[in-house]
Amino acid sequence: METLLKVEDLKVHFPVSKGLLSRKSAYVHAVDGISMQLDGGETVGIVGESGCGKTTAGMAMLNLVHATGGRILYRGRDITRFEGMSRQEILALRKNLQIIFQDPYSSLNPRMTLRQMLALPMHVHNLYPGKERDERIDYLLAKVGLSPEQANRYPHEFSGGQRQRIGIARALAMDPEVIIGDEPVSALDVSIQAQIINLLMDLQDEFDLSYIIISHDLAVVEHVSDRILVMYLGKVVESARYSDLYGKPLHPYTQALLSAVPPPDPRRQHQSIQLEGDVPSPVNPPPGCAFHPRCVHCMEICSRETPELKDMGNGHLAACHLL
Repeated sequence: METLLKVEDLKVHFPVSKGLLSRKSAYVHAVDGISMQLDGGETVGIVGESGCGKTTAGMAMLNLVHATGGRILYRGRDITRFEGMSRQEILALRKNLQIIFQDPYSSLNPRMTLRQMLALPMHVHNLYPGKERDERIDYLLAKVGLSPEQANRYPHEFSGGQRQRIGIARALAMDPEVIIGDEPVSALDVSIQAQIINLLMDLQDEFDLSYIIISHDLAVVEHVSDRILVMYLGKVVESARYSDLYGKPLHPYTQALLSAVPPPDPRRQHQSIQLEGDVPSPVNPPPGCAFHPRCVHCMEICSRETPELKDMGNGHLAACHLL
């Protein structure tokens, strides 16, 4: 399979300013050196607690947030920064790399009708001229489960699930190759979540899409992903195919996350691993392994040396001194 998107040692650090002169006193290590790749037709899930840097990583891959270090390659071309690219080259990249935002309401323009919102990117990219544009909009609405008769309504006239369908239709409007879903179902009811997830999977097959799904919900990620990355405090601590990760998690943090998911059968014995303390500050991350202050298996080396992300067999990567 062809590799569409490749991330090499990506870092995103935000400066913290203090004082009257707004001097930079420290940096927030939001993303601190992650690497991954996305192949054609594949879905990669990125999971972790709130504040682990997964959303920032997704934004950086689309150049919506500037990377501090590392490289982002799309089809072998370095797109870490748009410097030196012509407007047409940037438009071509924007066309092929799209995003579904977490909040389906705040990401929609309240002053534009559904038809206007879908027509705007087509106009910017000179796609589907004349009557073809209206036909394309009607086609996309039908594909995401909306009626063409709803095209002249405004966002406030739709429910939360319908708004997320609009966000999906907008991402599809330019025939992209890669779509990054930033918590695409977290703001929806559980029954609606299943509908949206199934819709995304159906659209992937029909439109030959590749997904990066960012979520804190391990059940959602398991349902849609081919491979999964587990992030903690800006770093990837484990990466594997979904069957290997859920069947035999290696990192203590992954084990704790999976133990927090209640079993579908309430009669089944289940023991959750309780993590003590809070996630350390990304402004001043702890030395060595970032997870060691909360790890029940912490050893002396964990507070001194940062473990490398190593292959434990069959492409199952983990960063832990225990292994």
